[in-house]
Amino acid sequence: MTFSNDTLTLLVLIALGLAVLAVLFSITGSGRRVGGEAEVSTGEEAVGALLERIDDLERSVRALHSADRRQQVLIDGSVRRVALVRYDAFEDVGGRLSFSCALLDDHGTGIVLTSINGRQDTRVYAKPVVGGTSSHNLSLEEEEAIRQAMAEHKEPTGAQR
Repeated sequence: MTFSNDTLTLLVLIALGLAVLAVLFSITGSGRRVGGEAEVSTGEEAVGALLERIDDLERSVRALHSADRRQQVLIDGSVRRVALVRYDAFEDVGGRLSFSCALLDDHGTGIVLTSINGRQDTRVYAKPVVGGTSSHNLSLEEEEAIRQAMAEHKEPTGAQR
């Protein structure tokens, strides 16, 4: 199992803190009062209790890591790359009312929607996109929308997941 740098830092800090507590407990010979009598806990008991707490923390960190992975899968599959290309599909119709809109996830999978507006009618097309390409013929405007969507959200070099 691989942990992120933030998770590893947190684990190290928790372990150091618990180690310091263990040393303090063993040095001071901590005791507990039960019914008016002092119950002395040995260093072994204190260390055992701390080891149980460390195990609990480890289980909690593993659960958080698992939840983080599930959320990352959901995020990667969500629409995060969007681009819109507006244009005049016909010479006699102005105003750039026609458009192609790419709606893609981080892997370049999604759809490209195209609306072609003329004087008498409007046609809308939806084409699937996988990995930044489609099995359907794409217009220049659809290709441009996909290209812009893929280019807009490039991660910086060396980014970690």
